[in-house]
Amino acid sequence: MNTFASGWKRNYYGKGDVTAYRLQRDGRTPDGTSAVFGATVKMLVYGDAFWPTYTTGDNTGLIATDSMKNFIQRQTMAFAGHDLEAYSLFLAETFLARYPQVEGVQVSAVQVPYATRGTWSFAPGGPEQATARVEVTRAGVIEATSGIRGFRLLRLGGSAFTGFVRDEYTTLPEIANRPLHMWLDLEWDYTSPMAASSEGTVSRTIARLTHDVFDAFSSGSIQQVIHQLGTRILEELPSIAAVHLEANNRTWDTIAEDGDTVGVYTEARPPYGCLGLSLTR
Repeated sequence: MNTFASGWKRNYYGKGDVTAYRLQRDGRTPDGTSAVFGATVKMLVYGDAFWPTYTTGDNTGLIATDSMKNFIQRQTMAFAGHDLEAYSLFLAETFLARYPQVEGVQVSAVQVPYATRGTWSFAPGGPEQATARVEVTRAGVIEATSGIRGFRLLRLGGSAFTGFVRDEYTTLPEIANRPLHMWLDLEWDYTSPMAASSEGTVSRTIARLTHDVFDAFSSGSIQQVIHQLGTRILEELPSIAAVHLEANNRTWDTIAEDGDTVGVYTEARPPYGCLGLSLTR
């Protein structure tokens, strides 16, 4: 189910999984960012003009979702930036200006990352992907939210898990020094919608902080890791009002170990621990 920052909607509709790649084919970008800008977009619109489609099948004011797809893909050529926040805002505002019957637009975008491999060559990046979501009405910008999802983080030691409740359901041994394999998604809200326009510097800073904290911080739990990260984000980025983190414990199952020196492991069984945290300024 889709939700809107401006509140519940009697009706909405739109187009999802719209992919567009803008290639700077001469390889030159003004700020050194990747010459490949790729995103998968979902656009949702709402307004009373679309209510007759639901009640009587009258499509007089309806903009076909296929037209939305074409709009997104063609307008990507007109977008000159390189960050998802500005891209999402550009699409929402341009669509709202084009169609007066639309009362509000929500645009969500997920980065399709490509990393530079040579002067003219690129390869799929990630696995982490930047995300952005904006909602714009005729009164202005209602919501601007960003995120990074898909971190896959492996630490060879310095992670403990001890002292938890032990009862008749407990089979997990206490571990003082484990190789930690953690998946992580983050999303954050800004102090104002306009603070989202950072040309990608906020997302790049949060990606750096995520790797720095995970590498440097010895922890007693995954909860402690994500709390440390969330605190650092709020300390270093005054434009962020709140940060939401969700981690999955994907630590590999042990096959054999020779003390803390070397070990052989395999993928963890399907049940995994899920740990969430929200911090506000």
